[in-house]
Amino acid sequence: MTGPGRADVAARARDVVRDLLTSPRGEVSPSVYETGRVVALAPWLSGHGERVAYLVATQGTDGTWGPHERYALVPTLSAADGLLAELTAARRGDAAGGGPEAEAVAAAARRAIRALWRLGDAPGPHGGGALPDTPAIELIVPALVDSINRRLRELGPPSAVPLPLPDGADGTRLAAVRRRLLSGAPVPEKLLHALEVAGDAAVRAPGVHPSPSGVVGASPAATAAWLGASGSADSSAACSFLDEVASAHGGPVPCGVPITVFERGWALSWLVRAGVPVAVPEELGVSLLGSAEPGGVAAGPGLPADADTTSVALYALALLGTPKAPDSLWDYHVGPHFCTWRGEEGVSTTVNAHVLDAFGRYAAAAPRARPRYAAVMAELAGWLAARQDDPGSWSDRWHASPYYATACCALALAEFGGAGTAAAVRRAVRWTLETQRDDGSWGLWHGTAEETAYALHLLLLTGRRGDVADESLDAAARGYAYLRRTERNIGIKSNGREGWEVFPPMWHDKDLYLPRTIVRAVVTAALHLAQREPAITAWYQAGQRGEPVVARSGDHG
Repeated sequence: MTGPGRADVAARARDVVRDLLTSPRGEVSPSVYETGRVVALAPWLSGHGERVAYLVATQGTDGTWGPHERYALVPTLSAADGLLAELTAARRGDAAGGGPEAEAVAAAARRAIRALWRLGDAPGPHGGGALPDTPAIELIVPALVDSINRRLRELGPPSAVPLPLPDGADGTRLAAVRRRLLSGAPVPEKLLHALEVAGDAAVRAPGVHPSPSGVVGASPAATAAWLGASGSADSSAACSFLDEVASAHGGPVPCGVPITVFERGWALSWLVRAGVPVAVPEELGVSLLGSAEPGGVAAGPGLPADADTTSVALYALALLGTPKAPDSLWDYHVGPHFCTWRGEEGVSTTVNAHVLDAFGRYAAAAPRARPRYAAVMAELAGWLAARQDDPGSWSDRWHASPYYATACCALALAEFGGAGTAAAVRRAVRWTLETQRDDGSWGLWHGTAEETAYALHLLLLTGRRGDVADESLDAAARGYAYLRRTERNIGIKSNGREGWEVFPPMWHDKDLYLPRTIVRAVVTAALHLAQREPAITAWYQAGQRGEPVVARSGDHG
């Protein structure tokens, strides 16, 4: 429904569903880490010059890469290694060409090396503190430090001081991975996503088999590592995959692709839970059915099945009116909680919130099955509540922002956690109210549309009760106004740093990434929730006329 001053939510939702169908690989932002790896590993691939130019253009003034200093180490290591590889090729006379001038590449590389020394000396997360909890970082960091030092020795004086490994990193596990590949033994599926860390041992490794689409580990870098230098004369599906992905992004490449089931499950569940009026083609629902099979479903081809993708797909199916028994999730039950996959080091709060959603929604749709899941739901709810941070928020290993984790956990507990977790939900609402920024936004590093949308979901789906109802509505109205001011950027396609200011990549993969279609769905659903409240739309319209009005729950129709 549209009207004066209202966003056309239905049209936005149709656009999201259309893109889910027409772009089944997924809409993922380019990755500095992944692009740096492809520059170094596959200079023969079309778009090489554009990839080098992307690395030079996205370097920060401090010499690092990435949207925030806490996550700068991995992309800066990769970009530095890629630029050094380009300089090494130029010295040998076999550079692919087509990119920036050699002096621009050399200057960017020098700034990067100086930045890496600073990161290593800093008392923060890369020096004296823990490395960020991103996938395969314990393998990526030693592999890249070793590669950079080899390139520096080749380019400069042998006496050059090598980069040291940051605290908390060593090469023990990396050496074991490389030995396993050289032995020809099968490689655990979860390691394929970072196959590029294996160096020469990855090239045509007999224990590695690309998916039918040609991708290895849902990663351009892993695929390029498996192909090796001979890829330039290869007409295989793997080469076709790399060429298509690079062409789709104008040269740079994303970190995780394809992410078909992941993207569809998340986008549809956010839209439908919020009540957005949208017609979902049968094809999309059918693509989620693998979640009900033994072991569940993977985010996309080349990745292992996981509890997160499986539970969200099951939840989406139930919301769409085709509930499937969530018994595939039992494979991930490891006590009072669920792991993302077997052998996971660490634990995820949002994975467990999504599992609670899946069990709860199925039990609601199939009351006779409720006793089978009641005990584990109570156990999960207690586990989640116990992991709430003191201020009332949650954090998670798959997203940088506490607003994502807090929305996921509080929404699951509000609907399926029972009376015993009501206090945790209230604390989450209070924390959200207290952390709103002056411009109406919410955000970890600065206000963003994505994080503001999570806050609106939380406030409008759980905060409209008790003594915070008025505050929740007022805060949601200010958040809605912020989203409307930034709505022109909701479909942003920028590959550069300017895009990071509006929609910074905050989702954890080998480096941070932005799943664009999912975030568009989250923002669209938040707009819908706000526009269901007459008080919010009246407040916004009055503000547009220069007549500010305070939104109150008593005005709610």
